[in-house]
Amino acid sequence: MRKKYVTYCFWLGLTLLFFASCRPGSSRKSLPDLRETYSRKDKIPFGTNIAFRQLESLYPLNNIRSVRQPFAQTWKQVSDTSSLYICIANQLLLSQEDVDAMLEFVREGNDLFISAMAVDEVLQERIQCRINDTTPLFMSLADLRTTSTRLRVEPDTSMEYFYFPFRSYFSRIDTTTTRVLGYNDRGEPNAIVYFHGKGKLFLHCDPRAFSNYFLLKKENYKYVQQSLAFTQTLPQRLYWDDYYYKAKSRSPENFSTFSEIMKHPPLKYAFWIAMVLLGLFLLFGGKRLQRIIEERKPNVNTTVAFTETIGRLYLQKKDNRNIADKMITYFNEFIRNKYFLNTNVINEDFITNLGRKSGVPREQVASLYKNIAEAQASGFVDDYRLLALNQQIQHFHKTKN
Repeated sequence: MRKKYVTYCFWLGLTLLFFASCRPGSSRKSLPDLRETYSRKDKIPFGTNIAFRQLESLYPLNNIRSVRQPFAQTWKQVSDTSSLYICIANQLLLSQEDVDAMLEFVREGNDLFISAMAVDEVLQERIQCRINDTTPLFMSLADLRTTSTRLRVEPDTSMEYFYFPFRSYFSRIDTTTTRVLGYNDRGEPNAIVYFHGKGKLFLHCDPRAFSNYFLLKKENYKYVQQSLAFTQTLPQRLYWDDYYYKAKSRSPENFSTFSEIMKHPPLKYAFWIAMVLLGLFLLFGGKRLQRIIEERKPNVNTTVAFTETIGRLYLQKKDNRNIADKMITYFNEFIRNKYFLNTNVINEDFITNLGRKSGVPREQVASLYKNIAEAQASGFVDDYRLLALNQQIQHFHKTKN
């Protein structure tokens, strides 16, 4: 009953909350759209409309080209040597072909600027860096605070805003080819530049720093200009990525589940162990298993059971004479079948022959048939004579060969 009451209150409260949020004028008091889209067309707090407009003012001589395809396809269509490609996304998922194309693009003298909280491990391994994200899985309003980030430019100014803190940082870099350009408020590097060939690859792991909300706080708009201070002053062409910020997975034609597994050593080892175990199971456990054969019960001698039942019936009725006759009949039948002797005539020769063939002493045989003759001749057989007759017959069976 209590459970039903709690459920009823829950749904009632949810219904009232729904109608309260749908009342006229409630939309003006609702929270802003906090989705992190990083789209140049979005004017919501975490769109990049402000950053895109700043690029137009920073590079007035360049017509910014929107790219809506994987980087590998873009590189096949151009042959630039001093261009700038900008990509701002929440996560950057790349294929092996995309990573190869990006590094070729940089090697030819171009600049590639990427800001993403999660960068594909394929690219991280190629430039020997590692991004760590220490942001808690679940964050509440209590985690909101004033947080900042800064770049190593003159003057070295820290820029801040009120929101969830920047917690992505580079935990490992190759110092022979990489330099740190910026830090978060805990002093952890969050922006690097990788030198490759004639060009440079810029990696930034806090895309919120290029959002509308961040850039509109005080003088944070300078963050875009400072971040691009080391790129081409007059780039040949300027590209803005409109593909990876909304791409949820690698392009289907380049993505392979098997290659993704092989790319990560723990997954690779787990995959091959699973394959070996599956093979062993098919080899040894895949054989046809025979069902358990039930134990077959031995055949029951129903004749003996029937005889015992009839015997008990006669015994209960005190019909000793009938029992004695049955015992004598069965015993004589046994003698005829076992020793091939005629039991119709009982004389000295019969007793001698039966004693010789059965191995029972002649005196015992004579005593047995004497009692048999007395039982057949008597009109009444008492319990004592019936028991004595039975004992002599049983003794004969035990003594015979």
